[in-house]
Amino acid sequence: MRYMGIDFGTQRIGLALSDEMGWTAQPHSVLKHTSLENDLNALAEIIRENEVGYIIIGLPKHMSGAEGEMAAMARTFAETAAAKFGLPVEFMDERLSSMAAERALIEGGVRRDKRRGVVDKVAAALILQTYLDLKG
Repeated sequence: MRYMGIDFGTQRIGLALSDEMGWTAQPHSVLKHTSLENDLNALAEIIRENEVGYIIIGLPKHMSGAEGEMAAMARTFAETAAAKFGLPVEFMDERLSSMAAERALIEGGVRRDKRRGVVDKVAAALILQTYLDLKG
């Protein structure tokens, strides 16, 4: 059974999957947000195909630790996903994950025009890997 990491955004949703043992996270894909229903249907297909058993959603917090509007949206998305898929959903603090993903891509020599399409799935992998390391 695999873990799925989600970097939730209003325009794009980054996805990552663990290996079957739940040790390592790999970037998977980026969904372009269209509607909640379409997003959940696309997720359902990926969950089914990859035998996902747990969902970890990045919780965007302010640097102070306070939760804002994006955190509330992520929580609402998580509640809806948990109800639809019947899977446990947990949160992982995602402060700086997108910046770390961007930095890693720059260091890897990925051009700016290519980074936009992958930064969200790399951020999802960082969120998921952090969770896996902590539960370890």
